[in-house]
Amino acid sequence: MHPDLAKARELLDAGDPQGAVRELRARADSLAAGELAPAVGKLAELVGIDELAGAAAALAADPSDPGALYAYGYACIEHGLSEFAVPALRQALAGALRGDGVPEAKRRLFGRARPAEPAVSPRRVLLELAVALEDGERHEEVVELLREHREVTGDWPDRYLLVHNALMAGRLDLAREVFERLSEPGDDWRPAADRIRRTLARAAAVPPAGPADLRGWHHVLTGGLLATLSPFGYDAGMTGRWAYLQGGWDDCRLGLERLRTVLEATGRRPAAVALLPDRGSRALGLAAAELLGLPAAPYRPGTPDALVVAYDLNEVDREVLAELHERAPGEVLYEHATCWTDTPAVSADVCGLLVQRIVAPWEPRMVMGEDGEVTRTPEDGRPAEELAREILAASAEPDGGDGATPPDPAEELARFAGLAAATWATGTRDRIRSSGPVRSSRFA
Repeated sequence: MHPDLAKARELLDAGDPQGAVRELRARADSLAAGELAPAVGKLAELVGIDELAGAAAALAADPSDPGALYAYGYACIEHGLSEFAVPALRQALAGALRGDGVPEAKRRLFGRARPAEPAVSPRRVLLELAVALEDGERHEEVVELLREHREVTGDWPDRYLLVHNALMAGRLDLAREVFERLSEPGDDWRPAADRIRRTLARAAAVPPAGPADLRGWHHVLTGGLLATLSPFGYDAGMTGRWAYLQGGWDDCRLGLERLRTVLEATGRRPAAVALLPDRGSRALGLAAAELLGLPAAPYRPGTPDALVVAYDLNEVDREVLAELHERAPGEVLYEHATCWTDTPAVSADVCGLLVQRIVAPWEPRMVMGEDGEVTRTPEDGRPAEELAREILAASAEPDGGDGATPPDPAEELARFAGLAAATWATGTRDRIRSSGPVRSSRFA
């Protein structure tokens, strides 16, 4: 194993696959694929991924074979290790473009020439490399890669990937230019084309104010409206998102007040609040119903003009999320805490805040005593109705923050929502896995 991977080897020997992955990720771009493959193979053996272990062994045996490089890269992507696929697929692409791997001679079998094994297709490798880079939110690299090798690409999905990654990189003009030249897609790609059309329509209706306009880019890419921006850490790279938040009753109440601001600014008039079954969502939904003067009833798919309220969509049943992907007429979906590093299966129409990790006010939480000792409080097991009363009794005043973060008044949200009203909450609620062009600091 390469000497730079000594720490990764120690972690693997200690049975710590998570630690090993972190260490390997830190080395992935500085080592050749063949140098990294033995450690990735050992990792695969440790966690029982036989396909990846076999592909890594084949690559280690012949580090220059385009077929082995491609198979290894493909297996890495399939198992959520796209960072390790990138160096392998870059090398495979270079070899495929040179024609490496094409047999120089054909063996004769019963007097006939045996067909040569096909070479690895440059286009196939190129697309897998684009996917691997996209998985790591390296969108600008995808754009440059696909433009550099435009001679081997087609429209679908090749240039669609160029459009998508141009959008995620904030390059609206390029995305629009390429998309307008695409041929009409087949049935398989029509939903993706429709999503791009809606995205470009939102960008035209309410263009982002700049590369750090989190609310603007959030709307363009997800179709949703971001109710609050974090008042902490803007200069430290958070740009309006939270990394970790020990949530309280106050941020729940503030989010609902900002939801009311959005509904008024866009002219939406929900007929009722739809309650999702998990306790946190039910509590927030009951509070929303009281605050907005609306009746509340359990969520029923297809109910028109319903305001569906969730605390965290990643905690909602998958079958319910599948129902929410297709929008009922007039339906609005609100999510209080949206995870921006592990986005939910559907994009909410209004997000209270963007956070990597949140502790709900009823969950066990860390508390520091006067003596500086940190203790853990027990879970608040009260029913949703009592939690709702806590939310309603809380303050809706925004946190003053660190004093170095731009202000986020409700009036600005109302102005933005009014401009976005015509293109907001239309079409399907597609999952957007990337954080887009506005970057934020995050936990490893």
